[in-house]
Amino acid sequence: MAHNLPTHIAIIPDGNRRWATMKGIPILQGHQAGADRMHQVVDSLIQLGVKYLTVWGFSTDNWRRTDEEVSSLFTLLQSWIDRDVIWLHENGVRLYHIGRFHELPERLRLILRLALDLTAGNTGMTLNLAFNYTGRAEIIDAINRLLISGIPYKKGSVPDVTEELFSHYLYTAGMPDVDLVIRTANEFRLSNFMLWQTAYSEYYFTEALWPDFDKLELEKALKVYQERDRRFGGD
Repeated sequence: MAHNLPTHIAIIPDGNRRWATMKGIPILQGHQAGADRMHQVVDSLIQLGVKYLTVWGFSTDNWRRTDEEVSSLFTLLQSWIDRDVIWLHENGVRLYHIGRFHELPERLRLILRLALDLTAGNTGMTLNLAFNYTGRAEIIDAINRLLISGIPYKKGSVPDVTEELFSHYLYTAGMPDVDLVIRTANEFRLSNFMLWQTAYSEYYFTEALWPDFDKLELEKALKVYQERDRRFGGD
């Protein structure tokens, strides 16, 4: 399994709410089960030596959900940090946030900042927490940062903006593009997730709801990736 592993995996963990509804339990319990499953998946990928993992926890579009559910998701993230940040730190994981940090509630920003600072020097896996994130928002934010910094010009020509230059203004600056996208719950779309970084990604879709995405499902996804011939536009 260690042969030809993706360097960067991105996960869209769908199905927590459906899983809870099917079991006749509160939606929050579905999200809690999803958080527990994420712990197990992260642990497996740490053991395999995957260097970058991006997990979508909260979309900027999720603000449209009920106040109760949004508040519960914030509380769940705080609980996840309280429970797992020391474990991540002990395993050499660097926790990194991508998304619009300034829009999050003040207490959540404080807790998250402490976790980011604690793990900032770690050199094992980088775990990107995409919270209050969408791909389009990231691109707009990158453009604004580029404009503020000053667009380089060659005398008498159009602005000299290259893909390499632009990528330095993304949330994931300095990180490799995504090799493998995993999406659960029988959904077959990106839904505005990492639009720039997934240009040449491989995709793995599964019917499994996220709380049911166990080690066997993870192995299936990695096996499919290992069997694909990535050409990046070549022959």
